[in-house]
Amino acid sequence: LCGDCHGYEETPAGGPYAGEVILTGDRGPMFSHAYFTATVRRLFSDGRNLARSNYPPRSIGSSASRLLQMLDGTHHDVRASARELRTLRLWIETGAPYPGTYAALGCGSIGGYSENLQVHADYGWPSTREGAEAIARRCGGCHQGEMALPRAISDEIGISFWRFSLDDPRLRMSRHILFNLSRPERSLLLFAPLARSAGGWELCRSKGDAARVFESTEDPDYRTLLQMVAEGKRYLEEIKRFDMPGFRPRAEYIREMQRYGILPAGLSGEEPVDPYRTDRAYWRSLWHRPPAEHRGAGEPGGLPEAPQPAPPGVLEGREAHSPLDGLQIKRMIQTFVCPPCPHPPPRTGSSTPRRS
Repeated sequence: LCGDCHGYEETPAGGPYAGEVILTGDRGPMFSHAYFTATVRRLFSDGRNLARSNYPPRSIGSSASRLLQMLDGTHHDVRASARELRTLRLWIETGAPYPGTYAALGCGSIGGYSENLQVHADYGWPSTREGAEAIARRCGGCHQGEMALPRAISDEIGISFWRFSLDDPRLRMSRHILFNLSRPERSLLLFAPLARSAGGWELCRSKGDAARVFESTEDPDYRTLLQMVAEGKRYLEEIKRFDMPGFRPRAEYIREMQRYGILPAGLSGEEPVDPYRTDRAYWRSLWHRPPAEHRGAGEPGGLPEAPQPAPPGVLEGREAHSPLDGLQIKRMIQTFVCPPCPHPPPRTGSSTPRRS
C-alpha cells in the first residue's frame, strides 16, 4: 500500500522517499523502518507513555489514527481493502506492537536493552570504530547539536529509548532510520550524502546548496560506512529477529512454555519453534471449558462445543503437550482465598441510610 511511494527505489507511483518518509519493511537496529516512521510520524494513536486518562470518545485508538484515514482513497487515491483495514484496526486496538509474539522479547536487536542496559552493542567493533571516525571526518562539520549523527549502530544520540518525546527534532537522525540492516547500501546514512550521479539522493545541504559529500561509491569513507552497516547486517543474521528464518526464542521463553505444558520437555536446543503457533496454543490453554454435563453442548439453545486443544505441530514434526484445561485453571484460581471484607454490608430492610 505504501512502499511504492515511501520506499528506496524509484517507481512510477512516486518513489523514492516521497515526502521524506520511509515505510518499508527493512530492518533497523531494533525495529522495521516502517514501524519507526509510523511511530514518530504519529500515524497511529495508542496513547503510549502518556500520563493521561478519561479520553473523549474516538480520541485514541484506530478511530483517531491517521493511518486508517489515509487509506480511504483521499491520500493519493490509496485505498486499502476491507481485510487490510480490519487488520490495521485490530493491530492498533491491541496496542500497535512491533513484534506479534512474546518470543521476540529481549532478542534480535543491535543495541537492544536488558535490565535497562544495552546488549549486543557494536561500540567495540573495528568496523564501527572506523565508521565513527569517517562520520566525524566527513559529516561532523555540519551535523552538530540537534542534527548530530549516531556514531554507532547502537548510538541513541542522547534520545531516551524508554520515553522519548515525539517532538524531539533529533529523531530525524535516529539510528532506527539511518541504518538499513536488510540492505546496507540502502541506508539513509549512505544515500543522503551520495551524489545523484552515483545513485544517491544528494540530500545533504551546505548553506542551502547541495553538498555531494560522496561523489562516488568508491570513496574510501563511503566504503568504510558501508562496511560498518554490513557488519551490523551480518550480526543481526547471526542473532536473528523474530521475523527472520531460523529464529529461535530465548531460553526463558522455551522454559516457560515447557513449564505450562505447551512445548515438550525433551525439546532439543536445535529444533525449530514456531513462536506464533506456540503463543496461540498457550492462549487457547487458558480458555474456559465447562464440563459437558453443565453446558448443554449440542442441545437446542445450549452452549457451543468447548474449544479443541491446540493443534499439534507447534514444533515441526512433533506434537505439543496438551494445554491446561478449564478445570485445572479453576483449581489454580481456587488456591487463592479472598480475605473477608473489613466493612460488612448494610442490613437489608433498614430505614436509616448508612453513613460513610
